[in-house]
Amino acid sequence: MNRHETLKHLMQSGQPLRLPGAYDVLSAKLIEQAGYPVVYIGSYGTAASAFGWPDVGLLELNDLTELAGKVVRAVKVPVIADAENGFHEPANLWKTVSAFEAAGVSAIHIEDHAGGKHTDRPQHLIPLELMLAKLRAALDARQDPHFQIIARTDAIWATHDVAEAVRRCQAFAALGVDMVFPTGADADTVQSIRALLGPRTPIVGIETQNDAPRSREDSPDIVLNYGFALFAVTRTLQQALINYRDAQTPQALAPMLTPVLEFEALFDYAGFSARASHYDVVPPTQDAGLT
Repeated sequence: MNRHETLKHLMQSGQPLRLPGAYDVLSAKLIEQAGYPVVYIGSYGTAASAFGWPDVGLLELNDLTELAGKVVRAVKVPVIADAENGFHEPANLWKTVSAFEAAGVSAIHIEDHAGGKHTDRPQHLIPLELMLAKLRAALDARQDPHFQIIARTDAIWATHDVAEAVRRCQAFAALGVDMVFPTGADADTVQSIRALLGPRTPIVGIETQNDAPRSREDSPDIVLNYGFALFAVTRTLQQALINYRDAQTPQALAPMLTPVLEFEALFDYAGFSARASHYDVVPPTQDAGLT
């Protein structure tokens, strides 16, 4: 079973997934090491970690696929990636799907948000008809039927229109997408969408550290805590840097630092040493061949 099939099997099993978002290869490897069966890499973490930018529509297709591909090559579990609004009109959506498939990710989400995301000005969605055309083009473009297309609507988050979010999710599901992703959906909205769509169309949602706990019935099938690794390492590193600045000896920082050998085990230094020994060639001595 390849990774695409593994993700599809996980969704068909009904097993709920709570996924901390990665922001680079190292965080993705640590997420996998902690036992998570899927890694998520989004635009929020990519913009912040790779460019020092806010997540406001500055990223280009290659920015996302390049990092997503590195994550795929570094882990063995399926990877879900953020494809923003698809980057192209429907006729050219094949390019986006092709790029993510080539990167090796197992699923992408495409959103209906128009323009860069801001919280201090009015937000807009692209018309539903255009969004459906993009999704249809994405479904037609995929080469592997197990590569999954997730349809995201920001109707609740951007325009506070719950009814529109439900309407769009219903239209997405009728088109045949693999999952729907209503950002900002509360427990009641998740239940309403699940009742309309049934169990065959999984629901993706967002979770942050400020959210209240949800029951299984109230929770999406996949919950993305998109900034988890980014926020965790930022808080921890900020404190470690302050401690290091103020510490009298390096040893005082030992409890905050991963031991070197434990860290290097993530990157197969031992494998390199074994290969180096296996292929080692002993150089001749300076007097070799002299009589």
